[in-house]
Amino acid sequence: MAADLPSTMRASQWSSVSGGLEKNLKVNDQAPLPKKASSLPAEHTLVKVSYSTPNPIDFKVMETLPFLFSKPATPCLDYSGKVVSSTLPHLKPGEPVFGKTEPPAFGALSEYVVVGKQGCVPLPNDVEPKQAACVGVTGLTAYQCIVPFAKAGDKIFINGGSGGTGTFGIQIAKAIGCHVTTTCSGPNVDLCKSLGADQVIDYRSEDVVASLKRSGTQYDLVIDNVFATPDLYWNAHHYLKPSGRFITIAGTPSFQFLFSVLKVFAWPARLGGGQRKFQFVTLAANAEQYVHIAKWMQEGKVKAVIEQEFELEDAGKAFERLKTGRTRGKLVIKVAGE
Repeated sequence: MAADLPSTMRASQWSSVSGGLEKNLKVNDQAPLPKKASSLPAEHTLVKVSYSTPNPIDFKVMETLPFLFSKPATPCLDYSGKVVSSTLPHLKPGEPVFGKTEPPAFGALSEYVVVGKQGCVPLPNDVEPKQAACVGVTGLTAYQCIVPFAKAGDKIFINGGSGGTGTFGIQIAKAIGCHVTTTCSGPNVDLCKSLGADQVIDYRSEDVVASLKRSGTQYDLVIDNVFATPDLYWNAHHYLKPSGRFITIAGTPSFQFLFSVLKVFAWPARLGGGQRKFQFVTLAANAEQYVHIAKWMQEGKVKAVIEQEFELEDAGKAFERLKTGRTRGKLVIKVAGE
């Protein structure tokens, strides 16, 4: 298979993050193929990428820790595409697949990427590749925040329902039979309801904590996709059952954020700290869970909400939009022809 590979590939890359990642991404038509492309390790797959999608982890890690990356570097973890070659017996050349790479590798914003076993699964024929490209980080994060901790009939509160993880989270919670309350800004209320949310709080017109206290509802699970401040957690005993769990996924590798999280873990309840179980969920690729999400997508129970599609040359514009924090669902970047 190595003889059939081109000597170079197209990739959107950066060599500096001065002024922001979005200002430094440029298409390199002569980028070298992934180092392991011609000699795949055990349980790895070489994929020709069709679509990718940016996530906050891309710019947060690369802008905060640029010294970790060999330059020029290629961002993005999420992808969909077709198998070129694989050392996994169940994956055949030409087969559609999707998933994510593992940081610090990133690299999905290029024509070819090498992916490990847990981050590469078959794509059902009736699921569009651009839909599948959105699942890698946000879809799986939503799954891992909800499915292990909830059951049919549970009441779930999702803070931040209109972004990438939130839109998947609403649908996944409904797919397993939960009652869902979420937050978003006024213009996105109808979107969240269309995805299945039973109740939506417009955070611009009412105070979220006050609204939750007023409702008297006792939730089984609270998921904070925003975690702008820890206030939602400090007050969780008013609306989260004693047996419930408060989960967050959000954050920036900054001193302020790390201090907030440390304070949550270290400040005991008897001294005025949090009175409910707090958990920070860190995403881990899981092939079995990807397959489960793909089945829901095939059945029409879960879909990616795509705000806009970009060409590879406009990847910087996609990151610029992502950084506004106002994206409705996901942004997709077309990398190569299918």
